[in-house]
Amino acid sequence: MFGYYLDLALRSLKRNKVLTALMVIAIAVGIGASMTTLTVVHLLSGDPIPDKSGVLYFPQVDPENPPRADHTEPYPAMDYRSAMDLWNAHRADRQALVTSSSTKVRASDTGKPPLILSLLSTTADFFPMFEVPFQYGSGWSAEDDARHSHVAVISHDLNNKLFGGANSVGRSLRVRDTDVRIVGVLKPWRPTPLFYDPWSQNFSKTEDVFAPFTSSLEINDGNFQPYTCWHVPDDTRHLQNADCVWVWLWAELDSPAKARAYASFLADYAEQQKTMARFATGKDHVRLRNVMTLLTARGMVPDDVRLQAWLAFAFLVICLFNAVGLLLAKFLRRSGEIGVRRALGASQRAIFSQCLVEAGVIGLLGGFFGWLLTLLGLWLVRQQPVDYAHLAHVDTAMFFATFATAVAASLLAGLIPALRASRVAPGWQLKAL
Repeated sequence: MFGYYLDLALRSLKRNKVLTALMVIAIAVGIGASMTTLTVVHLLSGDPIPDKSGVLYFPQVDPENPPRADHTEPYPAMDYRSAMDLWNAHRADRQALVTSSSTKVRASDTGKPPLILSLLSTTADFFPMFEVPFQYGSGWSAEDDARHSHVAVISHDLNNKLFGGANSVGRSLRVRDTDVRIVGVLKPWRPTPLFYDPWSQNFSKTEDVFAPFTSSLEINDGNFQPYTCWHVPDDTRHLQNADCVWVWLWAELDSPAKARAYASFLADYAEQQKTMARFATGKDHVRLRNVMTLLTARGMVPDDVRLQAWLAFAFLVICLFNAVGLLLAKFLRRSGEIGVRRALGASQRAIFSQCLVEAGVIGLLGGFFGWLLTLLGLWLVRQQPVDYAHLAHVDTAMFFATFATAVAASLLAGLIPALRASRVAPGWQLKAL
């Protein structure tokens, strides 16, 4: 019977093209507006590392002394001493010290001018922890960390810029005033959002140069930013002994039991430092969050995007009310036809099904044009000066979601008109004819 209902629906839509166009436009505009913002929310709130987000943890302690009056959360970074204490305890399956800065970089043998690029200073576990993909070579080893080796990993973009995309492993790169040897080149890699750097813009690009934390302290000393201090340091060029936070730590804990044990260790460490009068607060200001919990705490979806999403869905509801009125007018104008069908034996259920099939066809058409409007809306988002603009595109999931939402919305809009049409009294309509 579905084929028969579909044929009737297509004939009905062709008979009244103006009314059909109005209904399709109502659905399409509502779908275009809502799916544009829903797509942006979907992309911004996705899991950046779904295979491991549940086992990667971000420890936080609160070294500020004295604390601010409004200090309810620890800083998203640690002072050097706390980070090194936790690092040297080796309580995690893997762990990575991380800090970022900008620095001058030049490839001496290319003759190209120096560039000011982003430098991520970290430890060897960073690459396997965060499933960083390599095009050439690999990351450095723990022995390189211990020996303060002058090595580096570079991004895919920087390799293309400096070496034309060739295998640059073994070549030399000058970072500030020191030559380092390239040991790895990344494949295109841009986790979204950029979860491992809590002080970055959520949707920034990854760094261009990665170097061992220990050697970076020598090569790039005095250039680590950002940092926050509660006492003005004697020399901001050397933050290792300053009352400043500028280093963060990630820990991989592959079971809930290990996570609970690490949280207990973290709380004990904070209490110990409070007893030593180095911390003003203790375990109450300790946090251990996995990736998604951390991103939620950071508010990874901007408030203006959330507001736009609510407004877009409110607009979709208005469009649906318009579609209800148009469908009701269309179905009731066919009361004579429906009455004849009822007199010839069609049940109320058959009439109801026929009307819903017609509403579904309108939804499919509205979904197609709504998808085109969504593409236009996302193109407009990409023209905006916001850090997430480059993410605005329709992936496979959102493509199918667009059509599913359009059909569901049109079926919902068609329920009341279809119910009214199915209750048309055949006797009255035949008498009128």
